[in-house]
Amino acid sequence: MAAMCRAAARQLVDRAVGSRAAHTSAGSKKIVGVFYQAGEYADKNPNFVGCVEGALGIRDWLESKGHHYIVTDDKEGLNSELEKHIEDMHVLITTPFHPAYVTAERIKKAKNLELLLTAGIGSDHIDLPAAAAAGLTVAEVTGSNTVSVAEDELMRILILLRNFLPGYQQVVKGEWNVAGIAHRAYDLEGKTVGTVGAGRIGRLLLQRLKPFNCNLLYHDRLQINPELEKEIGAKFEEDLDAMLPKCDVIVINTPLTEKTRGMFNKEKIAKMKKGVIIVNNARGAIMDTQAVADACSSGHIAGYGGDVWFPQPAPKDHPWRYMPNHAMTPHISGTTIDAQLRYAAGVKDMLDRYFKGEDFPAENYIVKEGELASQYK
Repeated sequence: MAAMCRAAARQLVDRAVGSRAAHTSAGSKKIVGVFYQAGEYADKNPNFVGCVEGALGIRDWLESKGHHYIVTDDKEGLNSELEKHIEDMHVLITTPFHPAYVTAERIKKAKNLELLLTAGIGSDHIDLPAAAAAGLTVAEVTGSNTVSVAEDELMRILILLRNFLPGYQQVVKGEWNVAGIAHRAYDLEGKTVGTVGAGRIGRLLLQRLKPFNCNLLYHDRLQINPELEKEIGAKFEEDLDAMLPKCDVIVINTPLTEKTRGMFNKEKIAKMKKGVIIVNNARGAIMDTQAVADACSSGHIAGYGGDVWFPQPAPKDHPWRYMPNHAMTPHISGTTIDAQLRYAAGVKDMLDRYFKGEDFPAENYIVKEGELASQYK
């Protein structure tokens, strides 16, 4: 019976995939991009393409090919600019930095929609099972901002360990109190750093940490190639709960899935060392928001840093804004100018392939022909 149900479901997906795939024919397409507004900063750098004003630098190219390109930052609610175009758009381009949440309801409304592209990495703002069931293709620019995020993670580890931000704030306020900083400032050398997730970003971070002479651990569903593991000097920890108490610093590098949503709750945090440093540039929803704030207030977490929140943009009353010893920023780590140029080029390449009916690079697919990429299963 179960096999029959799976076969029937597969037939429904196949029909959906076929119906959407049939739309990928020649002709004018309506493409909607949702990005953050740059405002006064739009003209300060000619390579600032990841904003509404920059529009990924592809407007002239798209319009020269007869396509209709609409760009907006207005994405929330039934009266938003995005909502006006839901029913007849063919392609939606979004970013993790100003995410347009693509719900099952929106997918149902989007009768002409064929392709969902993420300008960057991380497509969890999309209801991926609903996209798969509807026969949509979901893809992102894999690798486009891995260096940017890994560098940012290393920076935040150092900022938190060295208690940098209170020192900076002293200077801004005209104060001078060395003891107020030094009593909780540490070296990175000799500390145990563990990454939860050792994909592209996690491996880059481990490589960058090696010169600091740390004890490096990692937890992932897959073990790194033994030669690379030996080169980096990192040790595989199959049991996450066994790794956590060993770490002075924990870095979150796992994607947001139904398995990882809310993973770091009160119980999981309690397994960590008192005085642990946590850096999370992955996704805010991997953490239990209030549990993190409470642990920072109690001192169990000595410092929490990152640039990902849930939801995004974060509301003014989000508790992470006001918890002690944090190094939080808006979602910026993966949208450096260098990363913008990489993910803009990747989006253009995939659009060009889409217009020609060609496949994307295999690693870019998040949903293809009704199947989710392994990291989201």
